[in-house]
Amino acid sequence: MGLGGTAKKLQKVTDMAEDVYSRLNDLRDQVVEMRETTQETKARVDRLETESAEMRALLEALAEKEGIDVESVSAEAHISEAEGEGDAAADADAGADADDAADGADDEDAA
Repeated sequence: MGLGGTAKKLQKVTDMAEDVYSRLNDLRDQVVEMRETTQETKARVDRLETESAEMRALLEALAEKEGIDVESVSAEAHISEAEGEGDAAADADAGADADDAADGADDEDAA
């Protein structure tokens, strides 16, 4: 009976090893696929950055030809964007304050 039990244990260990090997191969395939996707994404990002730089150069050349100060326009855009973010935060705070006030009124009505 000792040999039968040993054979079963060896078979179980063999099955587990085959399962681990299969999972490892699946993981290796996933890593290879992810690496390829990452490389493709990097190539796209690089291409987009190059196109963006070309467009910016064209826009700056056109702006200069038309007598537009690119730096001041850019600064104004950044200021407007920052103010917009500040307004959104202030609106969120005001909404929270209104909710708190409403909750307080509800508590007073319950008392």
